[in-house]
Amino acid sequence: MFIMSVGVGSLFLIALEYVAGADWSVPFRRLMEFFAALVPLMFILIIPLLFNLNELFPWMNKKLVEGDAILTGKAPYLNSTFFIIRVFGILLLWTLFFYLFTRNSMNQDSTKDQKFTKRNIIISAIFIPVFAITLTMSSVDWMMSLEPHWFSTIFGVYYFSGTMLAALATLTLAVIFLNEKGYFGKLLIPDHLYSLGALQFVFINFWGYIAFSQYLLIWYADLPEETVWFLHRWSGSWAFVSIFLIIVHFVVPYSILLSQPAKMDAKRLKIASIWILFAHILDLYWLIMPNMNEGKSGGAVFGWIEIAFPVALVGLILVVFNIRARNKNIIPVGDPKIERGLNFRL
Repeated sequence: MFIMSVGVGSLFLIALEYVAGADWSVPFRRLMEFFAALVPLMFILIIPLLFNLNELFPWMNKKLVEGDAILTGKAPYLNSTFFIIRVFGILLLWTLFFYLFTRNSMNQDSTKDQKFTKRNIIISAIFIPVFAITLTMSSVDWMMSLEPHWFSTIFGVYYFSGTMLAALATLTLAVIFLNEKGYFGKLLIPDHLYSLGALQFVFINFWGYIAFSQYLLIWYADLPEETVWFLHRWSGSWAFVSIFLIIVHFVVPYSILLSQPAKMDAKRLKIASIWILFAHILDLYWLIMPNMNEGKSGGAVFGWIEIAFPVALVGLILVVFNIRARNKNIIPVGDPKIERGLNFRL
């Protein structure tokens, strides 16, 4: 899910830039394209999971479904055949949009033809509603259905907020690092950093708002099939993780990025971005692990696997980025707005 967050989140940022007609982010769009290359890689990463679906998802157990009225009602959607069709169908859609975006962008580097920008604007307008539907379905399939009796109508929006934070934090780290190494020719100014920091600050607040809204609605309704999800996360050692998540994912990054100077300071923005990535990993752990047998019986577990796996994922992201960046311009030199983007002022 972390790879999905960075990959498809970067793909959405590309589409958002085209539709919004933003100038300031044009110099960074190629970096978004490099990170979006994680999307086709997911075809390989999900293969091991497909061999363990019965252990992950209770609704894969036909005997359990037959004796449960709720699971029987959800069976037309929650069944192994439709699940696999959805998984590969969604990945295929995302990969297609990734290919179209990057093909037009690379062609524009050599031709400097504005028609490629116009094509990507049209593609972006199509992608955004597709993204909204498919990301929601993916969050339901891979996370919500781990506890199939439970449901939340804003769970997809909750995951979207975390996805945007992960993609923005990854992009910000790449921009700062490459600028420090001179790849942008020292053309970037604090105004660019402020825009990245401001977007992160927006989605920190958005995540907090959606997280609280989801909790408030479930607490107020007090329905057993809804409250059970939070009861798992507020019992035993998971209660500590829940409180820690609020501090890590909202209070700390909110405090770091609250002031205007913080958003324009590369060092503080770098710290905030690393912190946000850690917070998103913790959030995914909090969403997924209480549904596992270990989480239900023994509470939160933190071992070498919980530490090594995120480190391996970060390493994989760096490998993909370096492979995609090899022998390519790191800025879209053919985009007609590149000069305005580099000379951006607030």
